[in-house]
Amino acid sequence: MSYFNIDSIKDRTFDAIVIGSGISGGWAAKELTGKGMRTLVLERGRNVQHVTDYPTTLKNPWEFDHLGQMPKAVKDANPIVSRCYAFNEDAAHFFVKDAEHPYVQEKPFDWIRGYQVGGKSLLWARQTQRWSKYDFEGPARDGFAVEWPISYDDIAPWYSYVEKFAGISGNKDGLPQLPDGEFLPPHEQSCVEKYFGEQMAKHYNGARPIIIGRCAHLTKPNQIHYDQGRAQCQNRALCQRGCPYGGYFSSNASTIPWAQRSGKMTLKSDSVVHSILYDEKLGKATGVRVIDANTKEAVEYYAKVIFVNAAALNTNLILLNSKSNRFQNGLGNDSGVLGKYVAFHNYRTSISGEYEGFMDTTTEGIRPNSSYIPRFRNVFKQETDFLRGYAAGFGASRMTYNDRSGMGEDLKNSLAEKKYGNWRVGSHIMGETIPKETNYVALDSQLTDPWGIPQLKISVSYDDNDEKMIKDFHEQLTEMFTKAGFTNIKTNDIPNKAPGLDIHEMGGVRMGKDPKTSMLNKFNQLHACKNVFVTDGACMTSTATQNPSLTYMALTARAADYAVKQLKAKNL
Repeated sequence: MSYFNIDSIKDRTFDAIVIGSGISGGWAAKELTGKGMRTLVLERGRNVQHVTDYPTTLKNPWEFDHLGQMPKAVKDANPIVSRCYAFNEDAAHFFVKDAEHPYVQEKPFDWIRGYQVGGKSLLWARQTQRWSKYDFEGPARDGFAVEWPISYDDIAPWYSYVEKFAGISGNKDGLPQLPDGEFLPPHEQSCVEKYFGEQMAKHYNGARPIIIGRCAHLTKPNQIHYDQGRAQCQNRALCQRGCPYGGYFSSNASTIPWAQRSGKMTLKSDSVVHSILYDEKLGKATGVRVIDANTKEAVEYYAKVIFVNAAALNTNLILLNSKSNRFQNGLGNDSGVLGKYVAFHNYRTSISGEYEGFMDTTTEGIRPNSSYIPRFRNVFKQETDFLRGYAAGFGASRMTYNDRSGMGEDLKNSLAEKKYGNWRVGSHIMGETIPKETNYVALDSQLTDPWGIPQLKISVSYDDNDEKMIKDFHEQLTEMFTKAGFTNIKTNDIPNKAPGLDIHEMGGVRMGKDPKTSMLNKFNQLHACKNVFVTDGACMTSTATQNPSLTYMALTARAADYAVKQLKAKNL
């Protein structure tokens, strides 16, 4: 019998374990296997294979039972996820349903999740901007959080590395607050978006640029993208269904199959991670305890190095639940900050207007991207009564309508003829929230989930800084719209909207220079448990205003390179 037990342990032992298969987990799998590491990837959800498991990707609107809309009964049963803009009939199968994965809202928080191989990389908005030196220097300058242990110069080569593989479209705009990258050709702005940029250049002397968004779409693939089996984006803008062409970057289309082809990756879906195992004699983690999602049987896997990429809040949960005599409050939690200083992006408000120019012009086709207003407040110095700043999306398109007057043949003909109205313009805020100790997650002491794991208790809310920032966004964008000659300008704040719908939750396992005030060092390595790395949103010390996924990719590739070098040097 012991012979079989030894074989069983051997079969469950790898060089590396990656927890999670989303954007950062996929990159960890690619990098570790690419460096020769036998790597186990654990995913708590079902397997979703590229193309095969995109059941709606080629459907026409009339082929859906409810024309793409969700039935009222489904919405009533899922009030949280139903608030997400993409939870519709064509993509609902990629979202977690409310009752299946319970959590505790100490304060209202809409936790949007995608539990499957690929995670939320199937659902993301694909915006990919680099951080600037000002973003990494921000906490030290403003004193609202601990200093980042890295600078822009540390991560810039890794931004280039992941951009070339993922495929990022954009313009080289030469902006200090938004560094250029390794870009594929950009999408084109509409005439009104270009006009708005020209007006802002005239009125603000270049301080408020309006650029085309930088996004993870293959506008002109390079050989490395064809080698992944991906093809040029078809501009269908049906991305949330899963793209059979691999036109946008996802773990499913890119990093996971790339790691699979190395022959070094073992993928186990339906594997809910309970905790990380810690050996006090060895002074390091030895493996991971997993609950089978279907049978609920427990099994343990072992490895020399562990990457935790379960998505920010679940990574917090796993570390909090990894208790031992050495770490009674969670793995690596000597500082006591695990679960604290959670932050997010503020997408709570927007502004709209109309423009009566360019009435002889409209747009053709669909563009899976929009224009973007990089942060222009408090970039180089503190100039407002709130900390940090905001970026904003911007888009312009022609309004259309049908003449519904008349009867009979005239009415039928009128309905068939699309008429064009004014241009509709709109912008939404992308505000940086401040990491605070009072914004935290913790394990509930009573409630468990269906797999016997303590439920996560979330206590996160807006603060006065967010309210001041929203007020400034309304004032500044109203001024900008007015200067551009836009009319019918309306602001649209939703004061009672809960955080979470931005799906940019970050922090709780923050990086930092001092082990007394942070969890991770400059290589995303737990200060107190050197063979465990965290490179998803949980590692973020602050949030900046840019979409965070590109930074997760770069941090992951950098940390994997460091981990393998440390393993070879026998330092782990």
